[in-house]
Amino acid sequence: MAKKWMKEEKLLNYIGGLWQAPSSGKYTAVTNPATSEKLVQVPLSAEQDVEGAVEAAKKAQREWALVPAPQRAEVLYRVGLMMKERKEKLAQLLTMENGKVIEEARGEVQEGIDMAFYMAGEGRRLFGQTTPSELKDKFAMSVRAPVGVVGIITPWNFPIAIATWKSFPAIVAGNAVIWKPATETPIMAYELARIFEESGLPKGVLNVVFGSGSKVGQAMVEQEAIRVISFTGSNEVGRKIAAECGSRLKKVSLEMGGKNAVIVMDDADLSLAVEGILWSAFGTSGQRCTACSRVMVHESLKEKLEERLMIEISKLTIGNGLDESIKVGPIINQAGLEKIKNYIKVGKEEGAKLLTGGYIMESGAHGRGNYFAPTLFTDVDPGMRIAQEEIFGPVVSLIPINSLEEAIEINNSVEYGLSSSIFTQNVNHVFQAQRDLDTGIVYVNAGTTGAEIHLPFGGTKGTGNGHRDSGVAALDVFTEWKAVYVDFSGKLQRAQIDVE
Repeated sequence: MAKKWMKEEKLLNYIGGLWQAPSSGKYTAVTNPATSEKLVQVPLSAEQDVEGAVEAAKKAQREWALVPAPQRAEVLYRVGLMMKERKEKLAQLLTMENGKVIEEARGEVQEGIDMAFYMAGEGRRLFGQTTPSELKDKFAMSVRAPVGVVGIITPWNFPIAIATWKSFPAIVAGNAVIWKPATETPIMAYELARIFEESGLPKGVLNVVFGSGSKVGQAMVEQEAIRVISFTGSNEVGRKIAAECGSRLKKVSLEMGGKNAVIVMDDADLSLAVEGILWSAFGTSGQRCTACSRVMVHESLKEKLEERLMIEISKLTIGNGLDESIKVGPIINQAGLEKIKNYIKVGKEEGAKLLTGGYIMESGAHGRGNYFAPTLFTDVDPGMRIAQEEIFGPVVSLIPINSLEEAIEINNSVEYGLSSSIFTQNVNHVFQAQRDLDTGIVYVNAGTTGAEIHLPFGGTKGTGNGHRDSGVAALDVFTEWKAVYVDFSGKLQRAQIDVE
């Protein structure tokens, strides 16, 4: 299947409009997590490659910023159209390198298409503000200005969507981009770079440097010419990036995961809640920052919900996501499997009751890939590690509650604050929940996933540092505000002094 789509045996960096081998000469294999089939070799680049990308980006950005924003937007329109034309190819490749089922892969590519058209529209907006001056014959306004050269570091679980959330607003705002994709999923980066190359984007405006976080990511943080780092990944790495960027007075945007919860109240539509939990917990095999890993269920519905979830989990088909009938794909790698397995052990030791799953699937076709059985714990205490820490796998913990207030308190007790959900028919509960749940995203009568690109994406507390991907808010990461005063009085006027 790989040979049907990919001609390249070794990928190359894309720097200054040229495809280049890494200066290190080193590569590592990329494998399909569903089959362990080797797909391509990805470069393990060095600091010199980042330096070359920085020089190319600096040179290109000065000219790109002078291109009128509506013309910059035309490139994104062309990118969106090409992605639309190649949607199925991109989705197939995404499933092969990432493992998510083909239906989800198509949805992710569509998210990138949507982002292209949305951010292209910003080329005719990029709104600033006008305001009255306190002095006569004086005009006051603010405008957005590009930051310059920006660095984006993206994860493997959404290799095309998150990349477009970051690169498209940066480019339409007049910046040049240096992008380090995850080494597990480089094919999407390669394909998107090719699309940009064909779209007519000037050389050097987008640069792709493959490699590890310790080499390429660290070099990007240390490069003074890169004035913004936008990172999606682990809390541990994000904190280190923030500390280093802070010492260099760089802007940094972080999105670092979640411990998301669904609240099921006693008046909930139980069938709808079950659907929402299944989709949120086991889509992408639970490898989403917005995945549902906790369910706070009212005591009166606890046994019914357990029973319904057990039935539906038993129906889930698990395997290679290229098969249209499969609902749950593999885990990204062996390290991910071992992490999930260890959390199952922790949950049992803490006293949680394992209802189903909890094991690595190793028989038959599953033995050729990285599969973990969808897992359900019940009678989980909110303070248990499985209820506090991000597992990043198909594991759900049921926590009994007696009131909305108790559910909100439990929801807010974790380190993260990305997404939350409530199933209820009570409008008062809806408004109380959306006010008091301390997450950046709140869903009502839906699961914890399903963000749309025209609203801000991100969270509170350990999830991030206040910035947002997607929506108009994404422009704030990649622009600076510039205040402009035009005095046409013909004389010197001093603000706050010559006001009478």
